[in-house]
Amino acid sequence: MALPRNSKKTGVDRRRFLGTIGAGAAVVASGASLTGCGGADAAGGVPQLGLAARRAAAREVRRACADLQFQTGIANQAANTDEINRPDGAFNYSKGLPHDALGRPNAAAWGQFSTALANEDLAGLEAVPYGGPNKMHSPQAGVSYDLLGTDSHQLSMPPAPGFQSAQQAGEMVELYWMALLREVHFSDWGTNVDVASACAELTAMTDFRGPKVAGTVTPATVFRTAMPGDLTGPWLSQFLLRPFQFGSIRITNKQKTTTAGPNFMTDFASWLAVQNGQVGPGTLVLDATERYIRNFRDLAYYVRQDALYQAYLFAAFQVAQSGAALKPGMNPYSASSNQTGFVNFAMPHVLSMVADVALRSLKAVWYQKWFVHRRIRPEEFGGRVEVQQTAQDNFGIHADVMNSVGRQRVQLANGTSLLPMAYPEGCPPHPSYGAGHNVVAGACITILKAFFNESHVLPQSWIPSADGTALDAYVGPGAGALTVGGELDKLASNIAQGRNCAGVHWRSEAIESFMLGQEVALSCLREQRLTLTESFTINFVGFDGVPVSA
Repeated sequence: MALPRNSKKTGVDRRRFLGTIGAGAAVVASGASLTGCGGADAAGGVPQLGLAARRAAAREVRRACADLQFQTGIANQAANTDEINRPDGAFNYSKGLPHDALGRPNAAAWGQFSTALANEDLAGLEAVPYGGPNKMHSPQAGVSYDLLGTDSHQLSMPPAPGFQSAQQAGEMVELYWMALLREVHFSDWGTNVDVASACAELTAMTDFRGPKVAGTVTPATVFRTAMPGDLTGPWLSQFLLRPFQFGSIRITNKQKTTTAGPNFMTDFASWLAVQNGQVGPGTLVLDATERYIRNFRDLAYYVRQDALYQAYLFAAFQVAQSGAALKPGMNPYSASSNQTGFVNFAMPHVLSMVADVALRSLKAVWYQKWFVHRRIRPEEFGGRVEVQQTAQDNFGIHADVMNSVGRQRVQLANGTSLLPMAYPEGCPPHPSYGAGHNVVAGACITILKAFFNESHVLPQSWIPSADGTALDAYVGPGAGALTVGGELDKLASNIAQGRNCAGVHWRSEAIESFMLGQEVALSCLREQRLTLTESFTINFVGFDGVPVSA
């Protein structure tokens, strides 16, 4: 059978625009400067007219892809008012700039920094005073162009919660509790008294937006998102546990992890040194035994060492090996009597797109980080809490933080209200919102949900044993009903919460970054309608629970 060419409505139709260039291509083909000679090539018998027409068609495909993305329009890039409310930068990201003895950024340096970014003045950014070896991470990536997907400046994220808001207060209290609970096994959350205390306090927050049951945060909802798959079954996604074949290599999903107990930047001197661009004192100590991820400590180490899109590359193999098939709309060869997917619409296609959208989504979120929002990192916010708690300055931090049991517990343990960090270097040297790990999760998982049957039920489900050296069968609520789509959503959430529990990101950065990544992946899939001859449809459930059909 002949496979039909794609004629889906995508703003630019492949069949229509290719049909318009035939005459022009023939004229081009007659020119000796392009063909080298008339007629067929003497050596190989390849018709030069066909090659020239192909050359012209390839140019038109690229133009059509550019037109498709141009039709996306102009995005409204809106930040919150923190830079207006505190023009010296004390409410925003300033790590690496000179700071005073209380950790407040030098106002002149901040002004030079923010002005250079606002004007996309890359030479001016190079002149910003900066201290220590922990240099800014690639701000120029946010203004680079790309030949795949929608341009970074045409996508947007809503304003981040404000520095003094009740929402940010609730998120900070959650981070204090995450730091306190780093050693607790996921399977023990239902009986752990400290987890119960965290649930009670988060329930009482003025504006905490984590999922609740009848208005109450419970051990079954705490530190999760509201995505349906995230609330089903055990806390950890099966795709962080299941063994699989990576070609001829067996991957167990066990990992090196750190020993229990180390927290960093809990004294003001080391915290201030890190804000000034230094690397904090102390080192991570590795456990001699490889283990499955069983608690926040293990997860924090995973998301420090991962290759960013590693979890989704691995998940692609696991989904395929679980027996999940490509969706009918994403398998144009299902009715063919003598053709099958191998390059297109098979694992090489899936794996390549997972990598492709990872880089494009990073460029999109890098624009948001550096050039739009410049949101303060949790470790920086913790410094402001400590200064306000000790009455050295008043930043107007919401009372929910200052009065919280979580903050008081941290202060009792460490002598300060600084957020205990899982890494000696603290957060990476770039602003917080959106989150790089999260936008990559959103983009890569969108590709997997678009290709594979999301409703496929995984044949077995697991949880890590008490010491993390083995897997035990999961028999709790949701056992036997964990689906590919649900566990992929949960995987995104786990990666996001792994960065949160390490102290480097905020809750509100999860779903918004997922949605930005989803848009990047969708734009890349839509472009493929113009570059592939096979017809396919795009259908999946978005991270906000809304079905997407494109």
